[in-house]
Amino acid sequence: MIPAGTMGVIVEEVSVFDSFVALGDSFTEGLWDVRPDGTLRGWADLVAESLAAEVVGFRYANLAVRGRKLAEIADDQVPMLEQLQPSLVSIGAGANDIIRTKASPLELGNRFHRMLGQVSEMQSDVIVFAGFDPRKRIPFTAGPAERAHAYNECIRKSADHFDARLVDLWDLPRLYEDRMWAPDRLHLSSDGHALVASAVLTAIGRPATFADLAAEPDAEHHTRNWLSARVEDARWVVQDVAPWAYRGMRGRSSGDGQDPKLPNYRAL
Repeated sequence: MIPAGTMGVIVEEVSVFDSFVALGDSFTEGLWDVRPDGTLRGWADLVAESLAAEVVGFRYANLAVRGRKLAEIADDQVPMLEQLQPSLVSIGAGANDIIRTKASPLELGNRFHRMLGQVSEMQSDVIVFAGFDPRKRIPFTAGPAERAHAYNECIRKSADHFDARLVDLWDLPRLYEDRMWAPDRLHLSSDGHALVASAVLTAIGRPATFADLAAEPDAEHHTRNWLSARVEDARWVVQDVAPWAYRGMRGRSSGDGQDPKLPNYRAL
């Protein structure tokens, strides 16, 4: 394996893919990257569209559902791979566990390791993600950041053990720019999804940059002054933090009642 330097990924020899299945939560579902028709796009769609340009009849499915925890992804989404038999799989899982104070990074890491082992037995090409550092985007997140750091170490070790392709978001260049994030500070913006898609494509041997995929790569984004930043903080607490906390106290999830984004193959 050869480090990809500035992209924060590991690059292997180029393989030809005729199908791609994405597993995960809101990160993979594409939350906040909205097309003109109101449907969600996201990094996985961008990757699928790029790969489809190489192969006639390329097929794509996205089983991700917002709010899903690691165990739900392992129990509900992974078994569907047996029927779909894709040539490329991505797994983004664990973020909805790590933000909870009682989460054990070691237990999550062991569960992820078992899940990746199960997927690797079925598919030879698997993409996994080490998560981002919440301290760089969200106030008072030292605890979740510590848990995320420990969980990421488990993911990196599992990726190495099973020879999976790792996309490491923790140190991904440009990821922490304001333009890459949605107003809720937890999910990517359209620009952020384009950045991640470029890292994924690089990891599978299709070197790509943010400028290749972003709608307006050279658009200017101005830094907020102190007052506007505090106003935005207040809005964020009321509109995003409070509803999330209320759902958590009731044992609810934003994904309750949601179906997978694309449960069956679509030819692109």
